[in-house]
Amino acid sequence: MNITWALLMMALGGVGVPNQGHEADVAAALQGAMNPPIVAQQTTNPDAATSPNGGGTTAPSPSPSATAEAALHTDPQPDAPKVKGIYVTAYSAGGARMETLLALLDKTELNSMVIDIKDDAGYITYKTDNAELQQMGHPQPFIGDINKLMTRLKEHDVYPIARIVVFKDSVLAKKNKELSFVNKDGSVWANKGGDSFVNPYNEAVWKYNVDIAKEAVKLGFKEIQFDYVRFPEGFEKRADTLKYTKSDRPRVEIIADFVKYAKAELAPLGVRTSVDIFGYAASVPAAEGIGQDFVKISKNVDVISPMVYPSHYSTGWFDVKDPDKDPYATIKGSMVDTHKKLNPLGSYKPVIRPWIQDFTASWLGSGHYVKYGKKQVEDQIRALKDENIEEFLLWNANNRYTSDVKYVQ
Repeated sequence: MNITWALLMMALGGVGVPNQGHEADVAAALQGAMNPPIVAQQTTNPDAATSPNGGGTTAPSPSPSATAEAALHTDPQPDAPKVKGIYVTAYSAGGARMETLLALLDKTELNSMVIDIKDDAGYITYKTDNAELQQMGHPQPFIGDINKLMTRLKEHDVYPIARIVVFKDSVLAKKNKELSFVNKDGSVWANKGGDSFVNPYNEAVWKYNVDIAKEAVKLGFKEIQFDYVRFPEGFEKRADTLKYTKSDRPRVEIIADFVKYAKAELAPLGVRTSVDIFGYAASVPAAEGIGQDFVKISKNVDVISPMVYPSHYSTGWFDVKDPDKDPYATIKGSMVDTHKKLNPLGSYKPVIRPWIQDFTASWLGSGHYVKYGKKQVEDQIRALKDENIEEFLLWNANNRYTSDVKYVQ
């Protein structure tokens, strides 16, 4: 369908999602795709970025040598399995539910867990001895014994992925407001849900998150998955009224620069870099408002994970009246668009590993959703297979996954 009309339908068509982690805020973020701002002219130096010590001055961002650049496109985990994974909160990872989740992996084709190491509030979720991380953030022992957890994962042959929520970070924003967006009255800006973001222009924020990732590598994680790699939803409406350090580089370039920097830092450690991104980003031009360009981000990661939950598409997408009720057609359509978007990257094309839906979207209202169970999950997996996608991740904010699913179609 026509992209502009599709965006309008999606923004106004009742895509209201409760705050359940990275599946939230979709409709608001779409406003950025619908109304891309006029961006400032790019600086002469394509690698220029904002200095963390700021005032709007620019400094060269990390620029890998030609040798390092080539290394970025060699899989640092060539022996990794075809990942079929689940999302695990820090509370589940450190609590009694972990027994149930490990049993699920033991008896099925599932083989991976994406575990919160820095969560949606910005808390580092385990006790760290790193003084700099303690000073910048606010570690919490949600995972009481991180080393014991890693041992358990290894014993159960689980491929461990560390989820790090990057720019949505109320903890860092409130503790170091110079790294965030500040209102005219001097207070830290927060969205309607009370969440604050930190400034993607600020390289101190880059380093902080990558330092957390490096510690996760030392703990034994094989992949780092960055989430909320973007500006706040609707940022283009407030970009000129908030106080924050910035350069004249477009937001899509800044986000791509962070991803490139993170991969350059992590690849030599033998760990994959992956990024979560809105699923609709494969079907529309770049979302200038929040700074997400599907191709620019994908070119600089080992794995891209579009969030293609059928509940997030409204009437008309992929010629489906109620996408949540037709998960096969919705997932298939999203993957067709994803391949079209990424095939031109050639050897730079990352592994495509979508997030799919294992939750019921009752908030869509009667007649617009179905209860998700074995058939709906399997329909999504079958659609992926039919589009030559072999990997996937299951999202359920409460970590309650459907039983008896055939995960290999």
